[in-house]
Amino acid sequence: MSEEHMIRAKLQADGTVVQLMADGSTQPFESRTDWPRLNAMTEEDIEDGARSDPDNPPMTDEELARMRRVPDPKAIRQRLGMTQEEFAAHFQISVGTLRDWEQRARRLDSTAKAYLRVIEQAPDAVMEALEG
Repeated sequence: MSEEHMIRAKLQADGTVVQLMADGSTQPFESRTDWPRLNAMTEEDIEDGARSDPDNPPMTDEELARMRRVPDPKAIRQRLGMTQEEFAAHFQISVGTLRDWEQRARRLDSTAKAYLRVIEQAPDAVMEALEG
């Protein structure tokens, strides 16, 4: 791709993304969103639009029921009333790994998801098993 067809972007300290110009200056990206039209949409309009999308139709109640949610390590820890250090120690997880999971810096693999589901359902049994 040639330089003249390339658009450069920069993430600002406030979280906004701006276009970086050839001279080093920045300018906001032009919005092509029709906000008045979107703000005027009713829930029925939104649902109709979603149903008409052949690439990503809304899920049925049956499909939603079959889905398994990803466990939230922070929510589990907070429900147990533990600090990160306590949770990590009780369940033999490194504090760094737990922090990464909670900050979503590291994705949960299938083993971690299963372990967190067991901790969520039976924390005392897990702690007892790990003590022995």
